[in-house]
Amino acid sequence: MIALDKNTFEEEVLKHEGVVVVDFWSEGCEPCKALLPEVEELATQYADNFKFCKLDTTKARRLAIKEKVLGLPTIAIYKDGAKIDEVTKDDATKTNIEEMIKKYI
Repeated sequence: MIALDKNTFEEEVLKHEGVVVVDFWSEGCEPCKALLPEVEELATQYADNFKFCKLDTTKARRLAIKEKVLGLPTIAIYKDGAKIDEVTKDDATKTNIEEMIKKYI
């Protein structure tokens, strides 16, 4: 998984041609930290299909707001720079994330 920051987000996600899965998380978010190993597992499993990235929203609050991340954890899918799907908060489970990912294979 590529760790993003506010300076690399545009290049890695918004300018990327194809599908990118972004895990918006925060150091202070316990559900985010619990979910991270599962997201990393999915990243390994679907590495041939998608680019996987994570963004610590604590260090990029304005960017998170601009991307309409209203709760954590949020796992979003971008295609050719546009957000096309996401699961957030209680819906951000490994099962739901994988179902969302499979829609875009």
